[in-house]
Amino acid sequence: MKKSADTPADEAFAALCGRTWDILVPARVGYLAGVSPHYDEIFHDVAQRTEHTGNLGKTDIAALVVWKRLSAQTRWVTELMSLPDTQVRAVTERAVTAVRDHTVPRSEAARTGRGIIWELPGFRTGDALASAILTAAAPHRMAVYDRRVQHALGTLGLTLTPTPGRYGRYMQLLDDLIEHGAAHAADWTARDIDTALYWTGANPHPPTTT
Repeated sequence: MKKSADTPADEAFAALCGRTWDILVPARVGYLAGVSPHYDEIFHDVAQRTEHTGNLGKTDIAALVVWKRLSAQTRWVTELMSLPDTQVRAVTERAVTAVRDHTVPRSEAARTGRGIIWELPGFRTGDALASAILTAAAPHRMAVYDRRVQHALGTLGLTLTPTPGRYGRYMQLLDDLIEHGAAHAADWTARDIDTALYWTGANPHPPTTT
């Protein structure tokens, strides 16, 4: 979704992105300083396995549940664990292929991958764990979504509605931020932005630049 810079609406959006980057840059610094460098080890382990296997099994998903600090005492966990691991891997393999497809825009790949993950128990509502799976599948392309990210987006004035297709729209929004990030976004990945948003959402008064 390209935006030209010659209309008031586009100029307003570009200005909004500029103000957002003024928050994201110090927030990313805060995240790196405030979160243990060892916290993401589980995520990196899952991502490395997925790189070699091309899919995620029940053990990988269970690890991501712990990483996201989600409750495992839910009905969907029982339903997921009752499936053969081969069935789970068959679904996630298709999702991995989708999000790694560089012939389509990032947002379209995200939307397709999310639609595939929908087939598994526990993934028909909410995007937190699904986004973690898709990001583990393509860590340099996808990004994690959760309630803190949603809160940060709202605080920053960026709209992301909960209607179907939210994860694809989220990735498009991150692409728009990168497009309007100028020098700030030169070496940022979508995952870098999501950690900055997470930190912003977790801290009600994020630092600002002067």
